[in-house]
Amino acid sequence: MSLSKKIGLFLGPIVFCIGINLPFYLISDKGDAVLAVALWMIVWWITEAVSISVTALLPLILFPLLKIMPIAEVGANYGSPIVFLFFGGFVMALALEKVNLHKRIALNIIKITGTTPNKVVLGFMIATATLSMWISNTASTVVMLPIAMSVIGLLINDADGFTKEDQNFALSVMLGIAFSANAGGIATVIGTPPNSVMIGLLESEYNIQISFLKWMVIGVPFSFTMITISYLVLVKWMFPNKNLKFNASKGVIEEELKKLGPTSGKEKMVLIIFGITVFLWVFRTLINTIFPELGLSDTIISIMAAIALFTIPYNLKKEDSIIKWQDTSKLAWGILVLFGGGLALAKGMSVSGIVDLVANTIAASNIPIFTTAALLIFLMLFMTELMSNVALVALLAPVVAGIAIGLEIPILYLLIPVTMASSCAFMLPMATPPNAIVFASGYIKVHQMARVGVILNLIAVALLIILFQFILPLLF
Repeated sequence: MSLSKKIGLFLGPIVFCIGINLPFYLISDKGDAVLAVALWMIVWWITEAVSISVTALLPLILFPLLKIMPIAEVGANYGSPIVFLFFGGFVMALALEKVNLHKRIALNIIKITGTTPNKVVLGFMIATATLSMWISNTASTVVMLPIAMSVIGLLINDADGFTKEDQNFALSVMLGIAFSANAGGIATVIGTPPNSVMIGLLESEYNIQISFLKWMVIGVPFSFTMITISYLVLVKWMFPNKNLKFNASKGVIEEELKKLGPTSGKEKMVLIIFGITVFLWVFRTLINTIFPELGLSDTIISIMAAIALFTIPYNLKKEDSIIKWQDTSKLAWGILVLFGGGLALAKGMSVSGIVDLVANTIAASNIPIFTTAALLIFLMLFMTELMSNVALVALLAPVVAGIAIGLEIPILYLLIPVTMASSCAFMLPMATPPNAIVFASGYIKVHQMARVGVILNLIAVALLIILFQFILPLLF
């Protein structure tokens, strides 16, 4: 265990004990207790002294003991509809990976985009972003990395060796994969956990619903813009490869597709279930208008897809369904627990009056709305370089909601860009799993990632401020 983890392990409970034994009230009896629990969670989340999912279980013990909320109310947050929405999404992602459909989709996208160096980079970025919309950014990066390594290997072993142009291409591909995985997840509700944490908070605390389609109307254009800018910054500005020519990459893609063989029946079955699910998510509101008695929700649709993958047999004689329960050992259960912990902490902040206090303080301060929004977006984006984005959103989303109330603006205007900022970590290897995975390839140095990343971070801040100021008021 590293020194920072050892310090964090003991510092968390120490800070908590100090917080609940102060000789005076900072907020109130309940407010101080919630604050003490939040400080313990912050210390463990930042230092990663224990798993961030284990930290998320603390409210389940401490809130009832400290008389903040009864355990039934705390536990309800861990079974929130948003948790099951993501569970269904995880099962679909598991099915895509199990039948290798995600790899086939990625390879065909790269094949379509072309085989000149810049088009190869673009192909990898589009394929990674497309996957990241539906499966975890980690999984999408892991799928793309060996294919990218094979293509780069062709350049290392060619007649002129690994030239400066070759290095620039390698950097563009690797960074392009990481950045697309991060930005691609923003496009859908299930693409990245912070989106779901925020939507869960809005539903449970403020009775505000954002449909799958409504989120895509915001998320897809932002992802597309961010990925386009990332591509141009990489291949036209930071790492150009004007004189690089190779056609062998087409052979690598063809070889990888040949290894997969023809599209199997199971792949087709998963594709059909996946297609129907996405169709229902996108047109849910229209379907409910035509058939109001149905009352479809995104969570119901998600669980329907999961049950279909578990139960519809590919072969009746063999009872051969796509997903078996033992496959769920690969499911990211910890993320589901983390959602619950974040929602429980948000509820604690609400019932103890912390959110109201933040709202009233902001209302009395007369800080300009634009300045506050820009500062929150900037802070969230650069803080996520050092801390888990989902933990950060779980912690700060209720506070940001309180600030929006204090500023007397719709909660969505502030909460959406701040949440999206948490997924725009382009600067450091430890910021997100995709960054760490491509860094481990050995083709990227920290200063190279940081140099490009800081530019993209600042561009993301500017885009999110534009989203806050001009676009969200038109949509909500």
